[in-house]
Amino acid sequence: MLHPLTIEPLVRAALLEDLGRAGDVTTDSIVPADLRTAARIAARKEGRVAGLEAALIAFRLLDPSMEIEVTQPDGTDVPAGGTIATLSGRARALLTAERTGLNLMGRLSGIATATRALVREVEGTQARIVCTRKTTPGLRLLEKHAVRLGGGHNHRFGLDDAVLIKDNHIAVAGGVRAAVERVRANIGHMVKVEVEVDTLEQLEELLPLGTDVVLLDNMDPATLRRAVAMVDGRMLTEASGNVTLATVRAIAESGVDMISVGWLTHSAPNLDLGLDI
Repeated sequence: MLHPLTIEPLVRAALLEDLGRAGDVTTDSIVPADLRTAARIAARKEGRVAGLEAALIAFRLLDPSMEIEVTQPDGTDVPAGGTIATLSGRARALLTAERTGLNLMGRLSGIATATRALVREVEGTQARIVCTRKTTPGLRLLEKHAVRLGGGHNHRFGLDDAVLIKDNHIAVAGGVRAAVERVRANIGHMVKVEVEVDTLEQLEELLPLGTDVVLLDNMDPATLRRAVAMVDGRMLTEASGNVTLATVRAIAESGVDMISVGWLTHSAPNLDLGLDI
């Protein structure tokens, strides 16, 4: 689980964005400051819960005395109509934090639910579903955690934790070998190196260089099978491009170790949730 200290600044920023300069003028006009009430966070559709901890921080920031009972914690599957958590506290805090909490939960639960679907589709193969850096600015930590809650795995978190030599790097360097040699002259011995290739010819050029991972970009399943055979276990293989629920099984059956999916974090549909007083 993520430490609350890493989540709170993100939630606080989201609340401040919503509160603006004058606060919740609607709720503060209608609801007495001392009124207390109870509400439940409910799922309108079935899905995998993610982002509940972030949502609860939003409510607690506005009412530290908020009483919370969690029914479906992060990482569990909730049925349509199911209660995820029950909250009891100041009515103003519940109403003011509602949209921030549900925005975070709906976004992250949608990612976890989409990841879960892909993971189930590749069961029985060795392939892992992994995310990419195609995340919402400022929310990468939460979105990558949601992928894990859906049963997937994380690719690199940023530009600094691994080398990924892509097509534009190769173009600037003048070839695969030149790019790899320049990287090795500059990085530490603990940093792993991955290279993206678009063709089997590029893969052939890469194999003698002995990198850690090869990214097989936009190859059909038949070409992926040939690539996996060429690699023959000398490095990890990652497939990317044109991955959908309909295509992911065939990609996994090619024998690749990982399948990276950008849309999990840039366009997975929200899970429909609601706060019911």
